[in-house]
Amino acid sequence: MTISDVAPGTEASNRARSERGTTDQALRAWVDEIAGLTKPDEIVWCDGSKHEADLLTKQLVAEGKLIKLNPEWRPNSYLARTDPRDVARVEDRTFICSTYEEDAGPTNNWRDPREMREELKHVFDGSMKGRTMYVVPFSMGPLGGPISQLGVEITDSPYVVLSMGIMTRMGDAVYRLIEAGEPWVRTLHSVGYPLVDGVGHRRAEVEWPSNDTKYIVQFPDSREIWSYGSGYGGNALLAKKCFALRIASVMARDEGWLAEHMLLIKITSPGGKSYHVAAAFPSACGKTNLAMLRPTIPGWKVETIGDDIAWMRPGADGRLYAINPEAGFFGVAPGTGETTNPTAVQTLWGNTIFTNVALRPDGDVWWEGLTDTVPPNLTDWEGKPWTPDSGRPAAHPNSRFTVAAAQCPQISDDWDAHDGVPIDAILFGGRRATNVPLVAEARSWKHGVFMGATISSEKTAAAEGTVGELRRDPFAMLPFCGYNMADYWGHWVKMGRVLGENAPKIFQVNWFRKGADGSFLWPGFGENSRVLEWIVGRVEGGADTVDTPIGLLPAAESLDLDGLEITDDALTQLFDVDRDSWLAECDLTEEYFAQFGDRVPAALKAELASLRYHLQHS
Repeated sequence: MTISDVAPGTEASNRARSERGTTDQALRAWVDEIAGLTKPDEIVWCDGSKHEADLLTKQLVAEGKLIKLNPEWRPNSYLARTDPRDVARVEDRTFICSTYEEDAGPTNNWRDPREMREELKHVFDGSMKGRTMYVVPFSMGPLGGPISQLGVEITDSPYVVLSMGIMTRMGDAVYRLIEAGEPWVRTLHSVGYPLVDGVGHRRAEVEWPSNDTKYIVQFPDSREIWSYGSGYGGNALLAKKCFALRIASVMARDEGWLAEHMLLIKITSPGGKSYHVAAAFPSACGKTNLAMLRPTIPGWKVETIGDDIAWMRPGADGRLYAINPEAGFFGVAPGTGETTNPTAVQTLWGNTIFTNVALRPDGDVWWEGLTDTVPPNLTDWEGKPWTPDSGRPAAHPNSRFTVAAAQCPQISDDWDAHDGVPIDAILFGGRRATNVPLVAEARSWKHGVFMGATISSEKTAAAEGTVGELRRDPFAMLPFCGYNMADYWGHWVKMGRVLGENAPKIFQVNWFRKGADGSFLWPGFGENSRVLEWIVGRVEGGADTVDTPIGLLPAAESLDLDGLEITDDALTQLFDVDRDSWLAECDLTEEYFAQFGDRVPAALKAELASLRYHLQHS
């Protein structure tokens, strides 16, 4: 950590920063420009060292912004409590400022980039007065890797610096790569709570500085991110959704790769053969549980590569290679427990920053779902006394843990592979009580893109022969695609042509189908390994199928059900393809596509027409 406490832009400050930090003229000029706008007291060039993290942690504890947890239970771990008005992503204040509105598309909030820049310059003017400005260099993916990208975040939040140190490869080595000419993305963040006003009056610090006015702004054409007013999560850790998905999806479109909201796992069969799978699931659809799955069938092993984001690029051999661009997990705490996800719980043994969870009297943390037994007394996420009779959650429903991926006991030995791992299969899944079977294989890459484009979860129950109201989340990218969603589908179709016969197989899965009595037909969790076994069988060229209008389903006896208590009737319902319900769903899909006008790829319109034809003539 290097501190420059002299006026930005002076010869002395430039000399200080050339000795430490970076010699790159463009980066130095940008830092000077932002310092001139935000007017911090001092500038710190972060180096990503343990010493730096220790100093910032001690500072935050001394200021009351972090609570040190009991080291006997949770060594080197801390609890942060946010302002109750700053607890989640703010999608209504998230903007895609492409040059043309049609390039953002109907599912994004668009603003004119010139008008937005003027607006942002006004709110950022003096936003760091009385504060320290931190320059945070980071790599998304292994340093220097062919799929990796570099970025720099300027922030006035030490909490963000600490979190970026966990979530990215952050440090001095990034400056060296930038100096060598590697491109990098500019990201700017301020909590929007200056400690000195325009006339020099100082105000007291608060435990969680933020501002009721918030902006999360992406400029895809110039590869920039500006974030103001929030200190929390994806609003402030700009390497995450803002860069790794919204900006990276545009970079991927322009450069011929894929930036996806997908987990990555390695599956190893009893014979020792390994396969790599990417999977996209909307929230509350079992994504983290699959990323850290513990198979129930003998001899099979699943290892974690990533739990949230995958970047995939064609390799020299023509296959699709993927990395997890992140270095940590930023997971939702509630519902993560010993019974639902023991691997995640074991990952959190120490070296973890918890945000908005409850505090036990013994100095450890707790949240709903962590244990079957609820503690009798806690301090809730707002710092108030809590008992089971309080009538409110002890932990905020969106409370989080931030922890290094390397701590995961199920982490794969190739999770950090410099060139990425070859992808054998891609899965799409929603939360569907009706219609969608347990697993179906796409007939082709284009059919698989159609599956991804029509991912949804039911918001309301369905009447017989109809489909309930659907919450669409194509490719699980609805809040995260940095350009027109229909163009994004077109990019996926194009990637299929690039990959040709090397393209991974595509599957749709649904762990959540319900029977007539409203109960789940499939046990889920570790039993989902049975579906993965069938998928591996398909990749290997075995595992028999039945051709249906919606895709290839497992043939009778091809899905391993040994030791599983499931009735023949439940199995029939799990794979039932109801003609009338699917035709009704085709109508809903056509309505959904209509909002994108003529930008919907012809290939997807053809897939919809083909689905209708096969349903009508089946």
